[in-house]
Amino acid sequence: MPAIESAEQKLSLAKMNLREFCNETLSDSPAPGGGSVAALMGALGASLGGMVANLSAGKRGWDDKLEYFSGWAVKAQQLKDELLSLVDEDTAAFNKVMDALALPKESAEEKATRATTIEEATKHAAEIPLKVMETASRSYALLAEMAERGNPVSISDVGVGTLATRACIEGAALNVRINLGQLKNEKSKKDLQEKVRKISADSEAQFNTIIEVVEGKLNKS
Repeated sequence: MPAIESAEQKLSLAKMNLREFCNETLSDSPAPGGGSVAALMGALGASLGGMVANLSAGKRGWDDKLEYFSGWAVKAQQLKDELLSLVDEDTAAFNKVMDALALPKESAEEKATRATTIEEATKHAAEIPLKVMETASRSYALLAEMAERGNPVSISDVGVGTLATRACIEGAALNVRINLGQLKNEKSKKDLQEKVRKISADSEAQFNTIIEVVEGKLNKS
């Protein structure tokens, strides 16, 4: 496996242009991987919701709705920024696991230290995609409002944003689960599993509700 540079040594993933990010993902380095890509999908989902909010705020004849839609645009900006920061956090968490695995294991003391460090790093690596799930799930409120009240010509954008949000949450769930498989602490494992289950179930329900609205409006167009 190729050596992995620390997050400090590498350019922030969130500051790369699209081609650089895709090339870095495509390379033989294991990070960025699915976790960072999932967070990016979440950021794009929130961005599309924010775009619809901005377009709706500027729609001719909707002057009385300017403050309402502008408020949602601000929330979208905040969600986008949080999810972009998690793009880098996920890769940094993965690197910490790799650093822990590389610790010496000659003496009994070294083995004990290494085992503890691996457990802590692995738990952290599971908590970051869980945070991605929690953050992205907040985009559904934005997307639901845009589906119901946003500029109707942008309803397909709401649909894509909703699909991206769902993909983010389900993708992040996979990354929680793969890390849970390495955890030794059964209580921590069960707690995280239950959180993933609840967020995933809620995501599916909200996704279906919003997509039904999107499909209904598309069918009328």
